[in-house]
Amino acid sequence: MNLQLKVPTMACSACVNTIAQAIQAVDSAATVTADIKTKLVTIQTVQPESEVRKAIASVGYPAI
Repeated sequence: MNLQLKVPTMACSACVNTIAQAIQAVDSAATVTADIKTKLVTIQTVQPESEVRKAIASVGYPAI
């Protein structure tokens, strides 16, 4: 499944790393790319979108 989520509070590479680690905690094979300028995170995962959103929110970055 390919997801594209907007994370308005993502501001730097450390934010990207934190978000990627949270996603990979629920799906170790997930591929995560992020664009800080557009605030978009693209995720290739087998997990449902709700689980990915929960993982991102759990580290303080709610996705819209």
